[in-house]
Amino acid sequence: MLRDASLVAIAGIGMVMIILLGEIDLSVGSTQAVAGIIAVAVLNQFESVTLALVAALAAGALVGLCNGLLVTKAGINSLIATLGMMAILRGAAMVSTQAVSIQGKVEGFVEVGTGHLGPIPIPVLVTFVLLGLFYYVLHHTILGRYIYAIGGNIQAARLAGLAVDRTRVLVFVLGGVLAALSAFILASRLNSGQPNAGLGFELQVIAAVILGGISLTGGVGTLGGAFIGILILTVLSNGLVLLNVSSFYHDIARGAVIILAVYLDTRRKQGLLRRLLAPPT
Repeated sequence: MLRDASLVAIAGIGMVMIILLGEIDLSVGSTQAVAGIIAVAVLNQFESVTLALVAALAAGALVGLCNGLLVTKAGINSLIATLGMMAILRGAAMVSTQAVSIQGKVEGFVEVGTGHLGPIPIPVLVTFVLLGLFYYVLHHTILGRYIYAIGGNIQAARLAGLAVDRTRVLVFVLGGVLAALSAFILASRLNSGQPNAGLGFELQVIAAVILGGISLTGGVGTLGGAFIGILILTVLSNGLVLLNVSSFYHDIARGAVIILAVYLDTRRKQGLLRRLLAPPT
């Protein structure tokens, strides 16, 4: 189960930080496709797994940088900016490959996605290392404090002199890098770059982190809670597979989870607001 959850968890770490800022990123699925294709193309060209990883991460960073600049410099709402980026990247993936997968030709590439370090699958190990690293970042560094402050009240953060736009761009870049890392692991597992990889992946990631208590309005939630949400959604998906339920119903279930999670978050905030406004007794 943890191996299944690892791809969502890795990309989900980036999504947690983006949503904590009060933003959204719909391009993670298309980033997964493009970064995977680039990774395999570089792998076949230079026969180096390391160069393939660097190329994939660089592609993800570039996508995140573009998203961040569209939001901060062009002033475009992140929902619209990343929706447009999602379409651009998906089209680029299809055009560059003629909608045909690229097969990996270097022996050992598949070990990244399917191998073990001792008894622990490599993707699971990577996931827990990143969870520990970014838990520390969010709770014990200036960047983490900035993220929560900006998501809680962006105008107050500006007045307090925080580097609001720089932080937002950096978080989008980190989100792109983490999405690309999940793409690299997926490409390794499949030993190919797939132009249709990541279809619906963005909804899966968003549903999982919202289910884990990350507020869509920003500033509220924890990485640990998001990981629990990812595990719950993974159990749900695996259960539907074991019950031989059609994959089409998986999307229905994920959509229902998103609606339910947002509804519960809204009710929680309304209850908190009522308690704050209630006259003292």
